[in-house]
Formats: sequence, structure tokens, C-alpha cells
Amino acid sequence: MIFVFYDIYKALCEQRGVSLSRAAAEIGLSNATVTKWKKTGAAPGGDTLTKVAAYFGVSVDKLLGVETPPAASLGLDDFTYALYSETQTLTEENKQKLLEMARFFRQQQEKEGR
Repeated sequence: MIFVFYDIYKALCEQRGVSLSRAAAEIGLSNATVTKWKKTGAAPGGDTLTKVAAYFGVSVDKLLGVETPPAASLGLDDFTYALYSETQTLTEENKQKLLEMARFFRQQQEKEGR
């Protein structure tokens, strides 16, 4: 049996550096609820799912393991998607520098007639 929700919840707790029980308490859930997710593979219902998503700052789809990366759904090529993924954690200043570099390269390419 695949425990997608529990595994994602556990991974998100690890990424955030909190125990499963601490996250549950901060969300307003009991340890028994987390144990139920682990034992049965069941995902929570609407309100609880929304609270968990808000706590971790992720979408409900991500919690359920069905999220499609936005860039992939736009039909972007591998390079563009890789660039999208790599730039997600850059500061706004570094994103601006990267954009300026891309514009520079495009202008150089146009000058060369490519």
C-alpha cells in the first residue's frame, strides 16, 4: 500500500526541521491523527488538508502527490524548465541579474545574425 500523503507530510516536516507531532500540534491536530495517516494511508478531508497546506506553504495538490510543476504544464522545453527550477530560490536581485544576462546574450546573438 502506498502512503503518499503521510510520506509527503513526513518529508515536509523534515524539510522544516520539526517533528511530526510538533507540526501536528502547531496545526491543531492530534498525534492520533498522524498515526492514522501512517497506518491507513488515508489523507485528511477538506478543512484539515487546507490547514496542513497552509502550515507548510504548499498546495493541496502537492500534499496529495498530484501536483504538476507549473512550467511542465506550460509545455516548456527541458532547458527552460531546468532554468525555472534552478531560479526559484534566488533573491530578487540575483533574478534581475540573470534576466539582464539573458537579455545581453540575446542581443549578442541578434548582432551575430543567429
